[in-house]
Amino acid sequence: MRLFFDKSLFLDQSWFFDRFVSVLRALPALRAYSQPPAVHPGPHPIRPALMIASLALAALLAAPAAAQDRRQNAPGEFDFYVLSLSWSPSFCEAASERGNAGRSQQIQCGGRPYSFVVHGLWPQYERGFPNYCQHPSPRLDRNIVSSMLDLMPAPGLIFNEWDKHGTCSGVSARSYFETVRKARAAVKIPDDLLQLSEPKTIAPAELEEAFVKANPGLSTSAIAVTCEGQRLSEVRICLSKELQFRACEEIDRRACRRDKVTMPPVRASAGISG
Repeated sequence: MRLFFDKSLFLDQSWFFDRFVSVLRALPALRAYSQPPAVHPGPHPIRPALMIASLALAALLAAPAAAQDRRQNAPGEFDFYVLSLSWSPSFCEAASERGNAGRSQQIQCGGRPYSFVVHGLWPQYERGFPNYCQHPSPRLDRNIVSSMLDLMPAPGLIFNEWDKHGTCSGVSARSYFETVRKARAAVKIPDDLLQLSEPKTIAPAELEEAFVKANPGLSTSAIAVTCEGQRLSEVRICLSKELQFRACEEIDRRACRRDKVTMPPVRASAGISG
């Protein structure tokens, strides 16, 4: 039998790995205990340890779906949003190193200089998240795509975010992207990050504090910094459905654990909008 897993679920459920490792460690002892005795006790020997191991493994395989939420992928049924702000210079530097020269990379990295851009506005559960809530996704009007390019600099990104996350919002595409714009407007980027002309090394906690200082009502329990290697990747801010800052423990648990991260500079300082 072939089993297929959604990798993203596993990345969000660290408890799954703890339990899986525990089962693996216990298997040798369970296997030994479960061997048939030297003297057959009767026509139907009972192997309780093997039965327990089988049930435990079956529960683990079913866990990712159950662990998410009983409302899984029901449009509009979620608890809060995560506004993900990507540090564009890190994205472009990493793309260059990998030799990626796709259309999205060319648009974001070859034209106007960007600092923080909107990666997405993601509906979330208190534990886990919905995605791809409508199959097929409702058609996305290209006028909407064009209207969002100041915040989300590549059409491919906008289409992908609608398919994966917007369809879970429970509202129309136009309403969803209006909410994206309102969410972005609710967050002020610290002034000294808007026109970063030199590489900057900063502790994730220091970056969080800079955002907290610039945004009254925001606390460190509502923000998480992520990294890719040694570079800053994203700043993720949790918002209620009414777009008020709110705490989000699970998002914070997935934050960058490095002592310092590097912010590559914005390609040019003129005409940058945060």
